[in-house]
Amino acid sequence: MRQLEQEGLLSAGPRGRLSVRHLDAKEIRDIYSVRAALESLAARTLCELPDRQQVITSLRTAIDAMAAAAKGSLEERIESDLEFHRTMCRLTGNETLLHSWESLEGSIRMSIMFAGLEKGVKNMSVERHHDIVAAIETGDVSLARKTILEHMDSAAAELVA
Repeated sequence: MRQLEQEGLLSAGPRGRLSVRHLDAKEIRDIYSVRAALESLAARTLCELPDRQQVITSLRTAIDAMAAAAKGSLEERIESDLEFHRTMCRLTGNETLLHSWESLEGSIRMSIMFAGLEKGVKNMSVERHHDIVAAIETGDVSLARKTILEHMDSAAAELVA
């Protein structure tokens, strides 16, 4: 419970009673802004690798898992989507980056769950994630950053609509 409270997912009421927090539109936009910064750093780091083939293979495997989860529950779809993004951060080898991203994971999951199936699913399209991988594969840092920022801006806008 303390972990959930530290992640901002639970809040204590006046009598110490814990309840699930609801994220408002500003909080969701803020979370996705920080997420975009972290994932842009991840994309830049991956673009700068001299040999990106193993990275691309791992990201495509994560996309395949997303495609397989597309027929599953919202929770399964969310987990496969988050695993793609977590993998992208993990592949950088930057533990601080990964830890920072993981500290947002609960809030990201909660924002998608509260938005519901229709809004959440729009942000989890396999095609949009292929665009991210294609940008990283080119090694073009500007393109990868632009693709990540567009992905996150679109996701945040959809979740708060």
